[in-house]
Amino acid sequence: MGKSIAIANQKGGVGKTTTAINLAASLALGGKDILVMDIDPQGNTTSGLGVERNSLDNSIYNVLIGDVTLQEIILSTEIDRLQLAPSSIDLLAVEVEMVDMKERERLLARAIATVKDRYEYILIDCPPSLGLLTLNALVAADSVIVPVQCEYYALEGLGMLTRTISLVQNAFNPELKIEGILLTMYDVRTSIARQVEEEVRRHFGDIVYDTIIPRNVTLSEAPSFGKPVLLYDVRSRGAQSYLQLAKEIIDEDSTR
Repeated sequence: MGKSIAIANQKGGVGKTTTAINLAASLALGGKDILVMDIDPQGNTTSGLGVERNSLDNSIYNVLIGDVTLQEIILSTEIDRLQLAPSSIDLLAVEVEMVDMKERERLLARAIATVKDRYEYILIDCPPSLGLLTLNALVAADSVIVPVQCEYYALEGLGMLTRTISLVQNAFNPELKIEGILLTMYDVRTSIARQVEEEVRRHFGDIVYDTIIPRNVTLSEAPSFGKPVLLYDVRSRGAQSYLQLAKEIIDEDSTR
């Protein structure tokens, strides 16, 4: 059975989608079978992997409301072994539609269970909120990667998310754990980046990844071409950092 990992932080602009796309691509190029699931109504993971959302007949929205199975919406990407469950703008309304559904917090978990044995990793890109979509991801996931931007208030947002994870553990998913905390948008020229790194490592210790994602123009440019940064400029610092993160995750899993 594959490992399901939610990529979550209720703060926007911390690198969730960048991490979902580029970690998934790096793991796939490392020989792993990967499914990346876009449950953010903005659909940036979908477009960032070269899929035009307006051309889709069905998306994860249709899976959650029970119209189609997850297998029916899965698409191939430019990278062998990397597949995508796309998002659509319809997800904006799905939390309202979920309200009266039975066990609404487990809709995504039930969908993932039908394909989990086909992938080594399933990465779930969450919206920047703590609503029903993110709750579904946390209930469905084995673990959570938390991207943290190296800026002021980073620890404040991290504290709120860790409390939410604790609530989900107590109420729905006792096996859920933090896979790792990922420092992103790190600018070596600023003292605040170093201060945030020191604070996060002091508070959370070994669950903070050794790999740090730098602030990198190439990472910002690649989505406009509908490509992971590895296909856009594999030599860039951004691409190399995600390859290193994938190696770190694979190495950790091999020792467990």
